[in-house]
Formats: sequence, structure tokens, C-alpha cells
Amino acid sequence: MRFFGENISCIRGERLVFSNLNFSIEPGNALIITGNNGSGKTSLLRLMAGLSRPASGHISWLDGDIWDDPETHHTRLHFIGHLTALKSTLSVKENLEIWSRLHGGRKKNIVETIKKLNLEGLEDTHCQKLSAGQKQRASLARLAANEAPLWLLDEPTTALDAISVDLLYSMIKTHIKGSGICVIATNTALSIENCLELNMQDFAAGPKHDGEFL
Repeated sequence: MRFFGENISCIRGERLVFSNLNFSIEPGNALIITGNNGSGKTSLLRLMAGLSRPASGHISWLDGDIWDDPETHHTRLHFIGHLTALKSTLSVKENLEIWSRLHGGRKKNIVETIKKLNLEGLEDTHCQKLSAGQKQRASLARLAANEAPLWLLDEPTTALDAISVDLLYSMIKTHIKGSGICVIATNTALSIENCLELNMQDFAAGPKHDGEFL
């Protein structure tokens, strides 16, 4: 179940963001992606999720390129991005039910997940009325509502209080212990075991003297 990428480069707009990037993650491990804003952390997560293609190189699950069967790849992952992806006019419970149905989950999981993410009392509240921290917890609830071997998390601690951050750590550690893979883009120090680190500055594309990118 190895998840790996080789010689990846990314172009955003007309700018080469990073190049010659490699990663390899085995089950039961986490990869922490660090780097300055604009260094390509989110872009790399989107490539890993199959939401965009690399300019060069490839990303593979086992020995198959994820673009050989993108639909199957999408079913094996949860991607939590900067946006919460919650429908504001629907309740917390309705959002989770829709997400669960799309990913083959069970209704029982929704009740358990609401308790697990400390969302009891908010299940019937429209998401537009939630605080930023509550919205983030409702978004992260998708991780617990349905199983997926690969988690891709972009700044997952944003707007979370200390208790919620500890809860997120617990979820990540449980996922890893269950032979899952977790990739986290963050500027915040995280205390996670079996953790690898990839610094985007190591793959930054610098300008040549003639104005072209390296």
C-alpha cells in the first residue's frame, strides 16, 4: 500500500512552484509537509489527491499511477482542505449524511462521529451559524464518518482550540496505528509518532539570471 511520488514538478499559473520532488510513505506513517506560504504545500496535496496533474513526474499507489484510475484513487482518500466544504444551509448532521452516503458509510457512524467530535447539541444547527472552530470540527468529522486509508490534511488545526487539537491528534494516531497513511501540510509544530518531514524549500524553483525558472 506504499504511496509515493517521483521527480514531481508543479506549475501554477506560469510559475514553476517546485521541481524534482520525491516522497514515499508506508502504511502506519505520517508525512508532515512544511514550508513558507506560497512554497507549494497545498499544490502538492492537490496533486496527491488527484485534483490536478503534475507538470512532470508521477504519483503512485502501490505500483500504479493514480491517474490510471482516478475514480478508485478518490475513493481511498479523505482530503480536508482550507475550505470546510460544508453546505451552509444544511445542518451538521445533514452534511455528514450526504458525505457518508457518497462514500458508502453507515448511518450509525454519523451518531458516533457527532459524539466523537464534540458536536452534540449542534447536529441540527445550520452550518452557516457555526463558529469557525465548530465548522472545522464538522469538516474533520468526515475523517471519522467513513474509513479511507489515505488522509490528506491542509492546515487541519486552523481555528481549533487546544481540546480539539488533542482530539485531532488522537484521530491521526489511531488512523496511523491502523496502518493508515496521513499527509499533513502545516506551519504548526505537530507531535505525531512515526512522522516523516518534507520541507518544500528543498524543492523550490529559483530564477535563472535570464529570468527563466530553474
